[in-house]
Amino acid sequence: METLEILQDICRQIGLPLEGLNDLTLMGREPVLPSSFRVGTAAQASIAASALAAAQVWYQRSGKRQAISVDMRHASIEFRSERYLKIDGGPAPALWDKIAGTYETGDGRWVRLHTNFPHHRDGVLEILGCANDPEAVAAALRQWRGQDFEDAAAENGLVATMMRSPEEWQTHPQAQALDQQPLISVERIGDAPPRPLPPGARPLDGIRVLDLTRIIAGPVGGRTLAAHGADVMRVTAPHLPSIAALVTDAGRGKLSSHIDLRQEAGRESLRQLIAEADILVQGYRPGGLERWGFGTEEVAKMRPGIIYVSLSAYGHQGPWSMRRGFDSLVQTASGINFAEVEAAGANGPKPLPCQALDHASGYFMAAAAMATLARRADEGGSWHIRVALARTGRWLQSLGRVANGFDVAEPDEADVDEFLEERPSGYGMLTAVRHAAHLSETPAHWARPSMPLGSHPPVWP
Repeated sequence: METLEILQDICRQIGLPLEGLNDLTLMGREPVLPSSFRVGTAAQASIAASALAAAQVWYQRSGKRQAISVDMRHASIEFRSERYLKIDGGPAPALWDKIAGTYETGDGRWVRLHTNFPHHRDGVLEILGCANDPEAVAAALRQWRGQDFEDAAAENGLVATMMRSPEEWQTHPQAQALDQQPLISVERIGDAPPRPLPPGARPLDGIRVLDLTRIIAGPVGGRTLAAHGADVMRVTAPHLPSIAALVTDAGRGKLSSHIDLRQEAGRESLRQLIAEADILVQGYRPGGLERWGFGTEEVAKMRPGIIYVSLSAYGHQGPWSMRRGFDSLVQTASGINFAEVEAAGANGPKPLPCQALDHASGYFMAAAAMATLARRADEGGSWHIRVALARTGRWLQSLGRVANGFDVAEPDEADVDEFLEERPSGYGMLTAVRHAAHLSETPAHWARPSMPLGSHPPVWP
C-alpha cells in the first residue's frame, strides 16, 4: 500500500477532506531505519496526517490552502526524538531502568519487563523475590513459565508481557477484539452549537488543550498541537512518576501545572480549566478518570463542545482493555518483536528501532483532534476520539514488510544533525529534533520553551 493510499484511509476515518492530499508532497522511500516493518512509512504517514489536519483548520480559518511536505528520513528521526535530546550539549539521557528488558523463562519463552516507574520495578522484584540486579532477575525468571509470570504480573497491576508470534497473537481474544475497532475512533457523544474558530495567525491560535498524559504517545500528541499554535497545558501531580528525558522532549511548547486529583481542591481546579478548554487528551486506562468525575460524559456536561481524546494500551474493548501497557510491551505481545527476530536472524526478542506505536498513536491523536476541531466549527457537538497502541500495532503490521530492511544502518550523528535545533528551555540550552512536517504558510514551531513539571499555575494564560 502506498503512503497516499494509507493517508486516504486515515483521512476518511477522522473526517478529513481528501482534497488536502493535493497539497501534499512526500519525499523518501524505505528502508530508512533497520527493520523489516515499514516504520519510515508509518512515521511519514502519521506525521503527514497531523499536518493535513492542521492545514484544514487553517483553511477553515483563513480560506487559504498551503503546501505541505514530509520527508521520510526526517519523520523517522522524529519518531526517535527522545533519543537525540541533549541539554547544554551533554550526552543523550538514559531512557531505561537497569532491569528493564527481555529475559528467558524456564520453559524457553521470553518476557519483557517495563520497570521505568519505581512501583512497577518494586512490584516485579517482589514477585520474583530477588535483588534489583539484571543477573538476579534473569536467574529468578528461569524458575517461571512465561505465561505464568505474565499472568502474575497482570494480576498485580504490573507491566510485563510474554513474547508471542504473530500467529499466536492473531488467535488471542484481545487481537480479535482489536479487529472490531477502527484505527482511530471518532464518535459524537453530545449536542453543542457550532463553535467558530477564534481569530489567529496560526491554525490553533486561541485553542486550549488539557494534556493529562505521560511517557510518549499522549505527550507527543499534545506537543504536536502546540507546534500548530495551541495553548497546551500539561497536567500532572508530584506523586505521579515520570521519566525526565521524556518530559523534557515532549514538553516543548507546553505550559505545565500540578493538580492532585485526590484532593477536592485539585478536582475543582481541573473543572475550572475544563470550562474553558477545547480539547482534553488523557492516557488513563479505560474508566480511570471516571472515579474522579472526569469521564467522557461528565466532561461533556461540564463543557459542551469538548473534544475528548482517550489513549489506551490495548483498546477499549476485550479482555485486556484494562491492562496496563507501554509500546515496548505491545510490540512483544503482538508478534512484532518475534517477526523482527525472524527477519534479522537474531536471538531473543528484537524491538523496533523506535517506539513506533507510541509516536504514530500520538500523531493520530493530534490529527483526529484537529480534524474534529474543524468539523465542530460547522457541525457543533461534543466528541470522543479513541486511539490504542495495540490497534496502531495492528495497523503497522498491515502496511507490509521491507525485504531488505536490515540492510540499512542505524543513523549516526551526521545523519541526524540536519534535523536538530537548539532552543533555550527551563533545563538549559535544549538540542532536539525539529518537527518533520513543513507547512508553507504556517510553519510548525514551539512558541514556549520546555519547562519542568509544575512550572505554571493551573490557569489559562
